Amino acid sequence: MHNHAKAIIASDFFVVVTATFQLVYVFVIMEVASRRILYFNVTRHPTADWTLQQFRECIVGDEGYRFVIHDRDRIYSRDLDAGLKALGLTILKTPRKAPKANAICERSTGSARRECLDFIIPISETQIRQTLKCWVEHYNRARQHSSLGPGTPDPSSPKAEPQDQRHCIPKDCRVAVTSILGGLHHEYRLEKVAA
Repeated sequence: MHNHAKAIIASDFFVVVTATFQLVYVFVIMEVASRRILYFNVTRHPTADWTLQQFRECIVGDEGYRFVIHDRDRIYSRDLDAGLKALGLTILKTPRKAPKANAICERSTGSARRECLDFIIPISETQIRQTLKCWVEHYNRARQHSSLGPGTPDPSSPKAEPQDQRHCIPKDCRVAVTSILGGLHHEYRLEKVAA
């Protein structure tokens, strides 16, 4: 898998329950090599046609993706798989009752629950979409991933410069904080102090 990780994407669904006890399905597509969430969307009524349209919106064709991992859920029908093959993807279905076969995508959906959705009682599908949009930006841009050494999935994110002395803030800098999701998470960076 390491040899082809840059060419593999993975997809999965998970369920969120609203305050009115409605089920909302969250669909996620992520890049295996970088752990970056490429795309997500939410719906109350997922179908194979809707799912195929989400793939079409995510995959343009020049990204170099060759494989897609998905489970054996009924939503991944023969027609959907044929549509994915038409996009130039080879389907890698996970074995039955083996969530570890799609572990990277399963891990990201678990992170979405633990770091975001477990702290709110969503009212609607729109609120879930807006909350996840903010969290996915944080996840891709600023959240450290130990599997990346530690690093972030977005390669354009600014990297902190190595310091000679650990845990010391340079004299001409201060720590700036950005609150994410109303203070549920924070992003920290060094900022030059005006002279």
